[in-house]
Amino acid sequence: MTLTRRHLLLSAVALAASRPVVAAGQAPHDQHSPGAAPRPAAPPPAAAPPAAAGGLPYAPVVFANGKTLGWEMDQGVKVFRLVAEAVRREFAPGLEVNCWGYNGESPGPAIEAMEGDRVRIYVTNNLPVSTTVHWHGLFLPNGMDGIGGLTQPKIKPGQTFKYEFTLKNHGTFMYHPHFDEMFQMGLGMMGFFVVHPRFPRPPKVDRDFAIFLHEWLLVPGSYTPDPTEMNNFNLFTFNGKVFPATEPLVARLGQRVRIRIGNLSTTNSHPIHLHGFSFKVTGTDGGPIPESGQWPEVTVSVPTGSARDIEFLADAEGDWGLHCHKVHHLMNGMGHNLPLMLKMKTQDLDERIRKHFPQYMPMGVGMAEMMEMGRPQNTIGSSFEGPFGELDAGGMFTVVKVRAGIATYEDPGSYKHPPGTVAEAVS
Repeated sequence: MTLTRRHLLLSAVALAASRPVVAAGQAPHDQHSPGAAPRPAAPPPAAAPPAAAGGLPYAPVVFANGKTLGWEMDQGVKVFRLVAEAVRREFAPGLEVNCWGYNGESPGPAIEAMEGDRVRIYVTNNLPVSTTVHWHGLFLPNGMDGIGGLTQPKIKPGQTFKYEFTLKNHGTFMYHPHFDEMFQMGLGMMGFFVVHPRFPRPPKVDRDFAIFLHEWLLVPGSYTPDPTEMNNFNLFTFNGKVFPATEPLVARLGQRVRIRIGNLSTTNSHPIHLHGFSFKVTGTDGGPIPESGQWPEVTVSVPTGSARDIEFLADAEGDWGLHCHKVHHLMNGMGHNLPLMLKMKTQDLDERIRKHFPQYMPMGVGMAEMMEMGRPQNTIGSSFEGPFGELDAGGMFTVVKVRAGIATYEDPGSYKHPPGTVAEAVS
């Protein structure tokens, strides 16, 4: 939705709040409407709606397991600072990975601003190699587009570059290197760039989450992934975490929820499935989708190099799974290149092999407990204890927790099912 002369006149009359100097932290969320998004002219930054709760003219996105980048004001320009650097990321307790990212995070901190804002972003390169930053999906001057060698010189180690432009379109966008992309993005250099609409349309969204998808090849026992791998990945993450370290997405019963999903992984399109609800895909990294172009789904495919926004009404209490429906992406560390001995009695064979290879582990009738038989350092299991026993998940999996009457969005713990509402054995 673009600004018109009438909007500017109306907002000038209604304007009563000044902009904050420093961005606040995360809070429950804002609205970002479905609607056509043609390439607009740059709106003047002076027109702004009254500030929302927390002093911001929008409610910030909840970036689970991550951070939002702070900013400061300089004569009407919002100034952000990114530092490209090596990052040690704990995917889960017992699993640490040497990544590259920004400001100590992989993925990097989310950048948030509003349509019409003038932004200035200083990028300092603390990597041992050159890099750039491309602002994926944003309409901006060609020289700010971030392709090393084509639209700008590369940012050499130790250098700081300045990017500055006015935000002309709103939606879910991303930032990432556009030099040596396979290596640098393969090591985790990426982040969200969320631009809120200056004049949002209904329906109002109460909770707004963001999840980055990524895939890695980490040889068991090692700490540094192979960023040159193109197909055989064995770790799959939500916001740089694997289950059970993924933070739950908590909402109050009856709230409208948006989940922004970004995918800058190397190869895979990830079909993200939500249990318990039907949602509509309301936006992409190309902008909002008009309501006439939306339809109900329970699974959304997020191609590599793309973003998708989904919205739904949280009208059912419970702990609802959210995960990639490529079933091996639910697991982690499962690559082995060995055949499965299904329906074969291997006991005698196993004993003979162990005489020569004492650490040998046969692949039998299932994979859920394999990693519990003994595993290399810096690996974790692929199943964990849930409220009803073993839960087979260790990758792209998290939980949407919907509760009635909650006063905060802290993890409420496991859902207490009403009597007679849990499947049970009858024989």
